Formats: sequence, structure tokens, C-alpha cells
Amino acid sequence: MADIKAASRYVKSLLNLAVSKGVLEEVHADMLAFTKVLHENRILVIALRSPIIKHYKKKNVLEALFRGRFNDLTLSFFRIITEKNREALLPLIAAEFHEAYNEHLGIGKASVVTAVPLGNELRDEILALARKVLGRPRVELKENVDPEIIGGFILNAGSQQIDSSIKHQLKILRLNFSNHTQLT
Repeated sequence: MADIKAASRYVKSLLNLAVSKGVLEEVHADMLAFTKVLHENRILVIALRSPIIKHYKKKNVLEALFRGRFNDLTLSFFRIITEKNREALLPLIAAEFHEAYNEHLGIGKASVVTAVPLGNELRDEILALARKVLGRPRVELKENVDPEIIGGFILNAGSQQIDSSIKHQLKILRLNFSNHTQLT
């Protein structure tokens, strides 16, 4: 819990600084890239959390990996975090930064499950529906494929779920059929 609070404070500070310096998009791209590197390289995550590895070595590794690729503000932020011996928070900070970025820009979040990957036309229709449900002009849509739903889609936007999957419709038919056969 203390880590989450500390990470949130760092995220807020970095977001505000990035906005004031006019480099929000670059820092956001850096944090997305950093999160991707962490997901692909578990050893880096373990090294960042290791109490055995000296903090200056972690700082050197981060600088060697990302110098020339990341914005100077992002690199300075990494340097400050490691100098404060808080580099174990970096994975959490990077993940939370995306959420803070979306909140700052008013971007809503939605997820959709379909039986097959979405085509562009259907994706646009589902995005329009998600925008309407969330009441936001921009929506980040996470797409998942689950053949078990047979067809249709399940949209989760905010606290609402729209389930127009064939699996759900069959379940309703089955319940209605069993209720009617029990009455006769």
C-alpha cells in the first residue's frame, strides 16, 4: 500500500513536470516503451527490485539502456528515482503513468470481447458505442478474442456491460425455454 501511494506521488509529479515542459507525449511514449521492456525482460525487473545490486549500478544500467532513446526528462526522472533508492517502484510508476495520462486527457477506457478479431468498420462502431456510454470523446479500447462467445461482442465501458454475444443470447433462450416447460 505504501508503494502504491509513493508511486502515485511520483507519477503525479512526473505528469505535472512533463505538462509544464511541453513533453507529455514524449514522456508517455517513454513510459509505454519502458513498460514493454519490463514485460519482455523479467531479469531487469528483478534487478531493479534487488537489494543486493547497488543503486548506482541500476542507474548506470538504465542510462545505458535508454540514453538517446528516451526524453531527457524521463532519464532525469530515472536518475532521481535511483538516487533516492526507489528504483523498485519504476515498474509500478510506468504502469500508473499511462492511467494518469489518460485521466489528464479525458480518455475513457473500454474493453471488448469478440469471437474473432475486429475489422476496422466494426471497431469504429464499437468505439462510437463506448464513447456514447462513457460520455467521453476519446476512448482507449482493449480488444480480446474469445471463440467461446460464438459471435457478437461483450463491451465493458465504465461500470456498464453490454453483452450481445450469441453465447449470452443462447443462455437466455435456454432459461426461457426451461421456465416455459416447467409451467406446463
